Amino acid sequence: MEKFDDNLRQFAGYSMKRAMSLIQTDVNAALAPFELRMVTFSALVVIADNPGLKQAQLADALSIERPNLVLVVDELERRDLILRDRDPADRRAYALQVTLAGRRLRDRAMAAVQDHERRMTAGLTEDQRQALIAALRQIEENGKADDDSGKVSRA
Repeated sequence: MEKFDDNLRQFAGYSMKRAMSLIQTDVNAALAPFELRMVTFSALVVIADNPGLKQAQLADALSIERPNLVLVVDELERRDLILRDRDPADRRAYALQVTLAGRRLRDRAMAAVQDHERRMTAGLTEDQRQALIAALRQIEENGKADDDSGKVSRA
């Protein structure tokens, strides 16, 4: 099969974009039975793993703009998967807690995402999978360093 994008395939970012498109489609299908999207699943997992987490901390952890995060938190709260309580130490902040229903859904969805991960990384050895994760984390750190130094401008 002829590839019309051979020149672009030399770039890591282009390959990541193509892979991410397929990953998103597959993970969305895996999460659909739970009425979750990747962002709501991610928020649920982080909240469950960090009881009392503040919304601002969750936004930072997930690299989501705070106004956008409010919609995610509202959705999870509306479904009785999390509780949002005023932080007694800072009345302006909300502390997030997962409910029992949220924990149960998180556990079932986590199993589906683990199956998704196995599909997407099929053919890689565990060492290759770990190397891929390490490489992606390094790219993320490089991007953060560029952001901090002002070298990269985002439009």
